[in-house]
Parts: sequence; structure tokens; C-alpha cells
Amino acid sequence: MFPFPKMTSIRASLFWRHYASYFVLILIPVIVACTLAHFLVVRLIEDDARKLNSVIMDRFTEQTDTELGALKTNMINMLSTSNIRSLLKEAGDSSPDNYQRTELIHALREQLIKLQSDELVSKAYLYFVHYDLVIDADTHTDKAYYFNSRYPLNEEEKTAFISRLTHKQMMNFTEPQGASIPSLMSYPFNTNTPDVYLVVNVQQDKLHNLIDVQQNWVAGTAIVGNQGQVLSQAGLTMNEMNVLPQQIISGSKDSEFWVRGEKALSLVPSKFDDSWSYLNIIDLQTLMKPAEITRMISWGFLIFFLILGSVVSYYLSRRIYKPIMEIKEGLGSHRVAGGHLHSGGNDFDVIKRYSRLIMSENEQLSQLVNGMMPIVHEHFITKILKGQYRDALSIATYAQEIEFTYSPKASRTVLCISFHYETEFELLSESSKSFLMAELKERIHQLVPSTLWLCQTKPDQLACIVHQDPFLHMSPDEDANIIKLALQLYGKYFKATIGIGKTVHAIEELHMSYEHAATVLQLRRLHSDVEICSGDSMPDSAHCDSFLSVQEVNRILNQYKTKEYAKILQSAVHTLEEGIRMNATAVQVKSLCSDILNTWIRAVETERKDFNVPFYASLFQKLNRCMTAEEMKSCFQNIHGLLFPVSENEDKKNKFADILTYIHEHYDEELSIEHFASTLNMSIGHFSRTFKEEVGEKYVEYIARYRLKKAKEMLLETDMKIDDIAEKVGYWGRNSFIRMFRKYEGITPAKFRTIHQ
Repeated sequence: MFPFPKMTSIRASLFWRHYASYFVLILIPVIVACTLAHFLVVRLIEDDARKLNSVIMDRFTEQTDTELGALKTNMINMLSTSNIRSLLKEAGDSSPDNYQRTELIHALREQLIKLQSDELVSKAYLYFVHYDLVIDADTHTDKAYYFNSRYPLNEEEKTAFISRLTHKQMMNFTEPQGASIPSLMSYPFNTNTPDVYLVVNVQQDKLHNLIDVQQNWVAGTAIVGNQGQVLSQAGLTMNEMNVLPQQIISGSKDSEFWVRGEKALSLVPSKFDDSWSYLNIIDLQTLMKPAEITRMISWGFLIFFLILGSVVSYYLSRRIYKPIMEIKEGLGSHRVAGGHLHSGGNDFDVIKRYSRLIMSENEQLSQLVNGMMPIVHEHFITKILKGQYRDALSIATYAQEIEFTYSPKASRTVLCISFHYETEFELLSESSKSFLMAELKERIHQLVPSTLWLCQTKPDQLACIVHQDPFLHMSPDEDANIIKLALQLYGKYFKATIGIGKTVHAIEELHMSYEHAATVLQLRRLHSDVEICSGDSMPDSAHCDSFLSVQEVNRILNQYKTKEYAKILQSAVHTLEEGIRMNATAVQVKSLCSDILNTWIRAVETERKDFNVPFYASLFQKLNRCMTAEEMKSCFQNIHGLLFPVSENEDKKNKFADILTYIHEHYDEELSIEHFASTLNMSIGHFSRTFKEEVGEKYVEYIARYRLKKAKEMLLETDMKIDDIAEKVGYWGRNSFIRMFRKYEGITPAKFRTIHQ
């Protein structure tokens, strides 16, 4: 397919000029002709198809109505002219001597034989409602024998069939039975309580042939009731028969023709019976095939002329535009980056813009490279610090390629800055950390007067190469203090440590200064401020032991066995404080604390089965993340709470011990059980039971015995009156005190004093 030229080119103008002429002269008449064919001719074909369907439907419905009407007339004539009324009088007398009854039955059988001669009828019989009698063309018998042997029906079919033998029936069809459809007519005709029903079984295959329409566009026909029930059908599948009643009921009652997808439904009311309708399912694709062919021809005709006009217009515009196209193709092979030759104006404008794009290309490329150079330089310095370039020649060669200017021989010192993010900022995204680090670098450049190179060697580490200026006379320690001021401004985000490396005098030796600076970072103490570490700040805690002694380990294990959990935590905190007092480094203290935590885990792992290896590993991770003494103390407290939780029983004992202490101190006051129960969030009954379990006796008895104990001491050691003693031990009156004393001691207070004095 040829390419359509864009609207902004001269060639496009030529193309559309030719195409406009073609459109006016040729395409407009073609469009008018196709429109007429589409809307008029196709509409006429569709109307003719509908009329044809209507004629066919009228013809086969009229034929079916005639046949069924004739059958209905025969059924009425039989019931009208027969001697049924006379037989009803004799039906109850079934004796062999009743010759009149026999003759009447014989006459009815002859009329049934005549009725069965109809092509639609397979069987006809009379069903007497009030008598146990059934008469058909061959015999007469009782109902049970007839429906079991002569005309066998199962119990379900028999029940359903007999239930229909009620009220007035005028050739009303019931559910199909086998290959036939029973039709009912009652006698007398105009009563709702008839005595006799004439049952005529209509053959389904005969009725099927009667309503079958032999047209290729007819998908199927059916006789349906006003509730959607199918009396007979021809050409319908099971799926169509299942969906058909719902379509009839949901369709518009005023419409006789409606479309359902690729099918159309035509519904014609029966003139024979108002409750019936003749349904014709039409295959629209077959019926409307001539209309579709006409429509496709008209659209194809229009598309052909559209393509023809495009080809002719393209060919003419190409012939005229060929010289300009050659220049344009030449420019296309030298397109510049970012240049859009077809953006705005015609092709002549594109040619003029091309020269301006070439002129600006080098300038844009230069700006792009200049913007990337700081990143390239930082990457280059990082490789030098990590020792990937250790000879002066390779450093000089690569520096020349990236236009990195430096002095081969100069005094430089590496300051290694390590970061430890605070917990709330530890989950910052990499983008946020990058912006924060860029801001910090800019701040350091502003504060430090010396020449600096900055590069991030690790995600949590920043290297600062300080050039010693002979005119400033600033030492690396002074530069580190200035950087410390910059880091303190970001104290809410992280804690930092500055390691000062050795001063080197050649750029290829920078990796040694960096390694030394990274090593002295291990000298950090557990301080919350920014700390500066150097080779001169060696700790005086070399004799500090980083591991627990065997005695300390055994002491912790014994404390665990005796459940002295508080002492376990106090011992750990004391060890931590001792390390800080001895000015130990953070590495030494963390090693000692890790040994303590390991001993704790050894103590609990034999009993606590709810912990696993990942859980223990997370405890060590929490401990290693601590950077200050307070953080480590808080971490130990949290871990202690997880590993050594206070049991509920011990807590309960402590609470009841406090209650007993209170009773001992306030036994002379009113001691309400409700007060103590509410204090422990217990009911009175629960508190009383728990008190007896923990103390060994009931709450009331314990208070009474303790008061009597104090009363006996006062009786023997003082000369106080009985009334005063009763008041001192919490009794309101003398009588209640004496009664309680006698209950527990067996004698009165006065006699007790007399006996023991």
C-alpha cells in the first residue's frame, strides 16, 4: 500500500488538490448512487421479504386452522348426536341383563370408530366422571383396567391427566403423551361440572407435517399457547424450544414480528382458538441474503472508487513532486538528533530548519555531557579509593579521557563519614536518600574552605578527600570539625561518625588513606553526637574484655533457673554501664552485649519452644542497630520483656502480697472485700476464691485471726481496757469483739488475760 503524504508538505497539497477534483466530479455521484442503493433498494428487498413471510404464514395458518376446526366440529357433532344422555341414566346398572345399556355403548363405539378415521386422530375414547367407565372404539371397561392395560399411563402421567378432567373443556390440549397430544371436550357443553369427557389423541407427526413450512429461510414453526407452552413444533432444536416460551412472554404483545440476534420471530394469532398463536422462526441471514448482497456490492463499489481516486491522485502528485522528494530523501539520511523534519510548514520550511538543527546539535550534546561529568568524576574517584586504579599511569590515562583535572603530587587526606539512619527514617526510599545526600554534599562544599572531592563509596558511607592548601594551613582535624557542624544539622535523620585517614602525597595512594579512615571508624564510642575518630584517638580500654567470663555465664543461667529475671536485666545493664565507664568502643560493647544476648538465648531456648532461629536473628539485628548507650539499654529492656515475661501466677502472688501488707498495716480500719476485688478487676466471688488459693484461708477468717493476734498482744503487754482494745483492732463494739474472740480462742478476752498473766 502506498504511503499517504502528510498534510504539511507541498506534495500533500498537490495530492489533496487532485483528490478534491476527483471527489467533486466522480465520487459525489458514486456516493449518491450507493446511498440510494443502500437505503431504497435494500429497503424494498427487506419489505418484500417481510411480505413473503406474511403470505407464507397466512397460508399455513389457514390450512392448520381448517384441519383443527374440522376435527373440533366432528367432536361436537359426536357429542351432540350420540346417546350419551341416555347412557348416563343406565351407566350405573352394569348387570348383564341390561340390554339397553349394552346397545347404547355399542352405538357410541361406532361413533368413536368414525371419529378415529380422521388423519389427525390416533385414538378417541369417552371418560365418564361420575361412573367407573371408559369407552373407546374397541371396548368399554373400568378406569383402572383401561389406564393400566388398554391405554397404559404411569402414576405421574395418570395423575396429571385426570387433574385436567375438570371444568368446561372445548377441545383444550393437554401435555403430550408419547407420540400424541390429548385434546379434551366436555359434555354437557355449557356446564362447569360435566359428566363426560371426550378425549381425542392427535398424532404429533401428522400435526408436525401440517405446520411444517418447506422454505429454506424458515428455521422452524410451532403452535404456542398464550403462556408460552409449545403445542407442536417443526424444525426447532431443544435449546430453541427451551428459550422460546420466555421470548414469547417477554416480547411486546402488540408486535407480531421482532428480532432476536440472527433470528426473527413472526407471531400470528390463530383464528381457530384465541389462546393459540402460530410462531415462525425466520433465518434472517437466508431471508435477507439478497439485501446483504446488494448492500455489499454498493459498499464495494464505493470503496473501489475511493481507492481508485487515491491511487490516481497519488500518482499525479508524485510525478509533479519528484524533484522536491529527491532533496527530502537526501536530508532524511542525515537527520539530526531531536530534529523533526515534518513538524510545521511545508517541505521548503523543513529544508531551512535542517541547517539550524545541525548548528544546535553540538551545543545540546555538549550540555548533556557537561551535566553528566560530575557523576562520571565521582565514579572515577570511587574506583581510586577502592584500589581499582593503583598506578599513576592508568589514573592519568582515564582522567584525560573524562577531562578530570588533578595534581599528581599533592597532600590529601580521606575523611570517611559513616551514617546510621534513625528508625523513623530508615525506610526512606532510595530517591529520598539520594536527595538528602546531595543536599549534604552541597552543604559540606559551602562550609569547608579547602578543596574537596566527595563520592559515595557505600549506601551508608561518604568519602571526603581534603586537599591541604599551603595557604590556609588547615589540618584534617579542623576540616573534620567543620564537617561535623554540617552533619549536626541533619541529626534528626541519622547519626554519623567521621574517620580521619592518613595523609598521602600521591593520588595513587588515596586507597591507603581510605582504608585507614574506614578502619578508625571502628573506634566510635556510644555517644549520641557526631564523633570524630582518628589514629590518635585510640581508646584506653584495650584491657576491656569483649566476652563474658564463664562465671558470668553460669551466674546468668542460675538466675534464670531461680527465676530472678529482674537481676538478669540489672546485670546486663550494669555490664553495659561498666563498658561505657571504661571508655570502650561501640564494637567492644556490642560484642560484649551480643555475648550476653547469646547467653540469654541459651537459657530460654530449652523451655521456650515458640521461638525460632529467625526470631533470634532479629534480636541480634536490633542490638547491632543501636548506636548509643540509651538505645542499647532500651533494646535490652525490650528483649528482656520478650525472653523473660513475668508469669501470671507470679504477678498474682505479688498483688496478693501487697494486699496482705496493706491488711497488716491497716488492720484497725474497715477492710472491705469489695475494695480489693475492684482493685484487681475481679468479682467478689472470684477474689474470695483466689485469696483462699493463694493465702490458704478465707479472706474474712484471715482478717479476724490477724486482728485477734494483735488483740492478744495488747492483752498481755498492756493494761488497756477491753473496749479500747476492741476499737484498736478494728471492732466497733465490745460485744462483737468478745463474740469473735470466744469463737476462735474458746474463752473471753478477760479470762485470756487472767490465765496468761
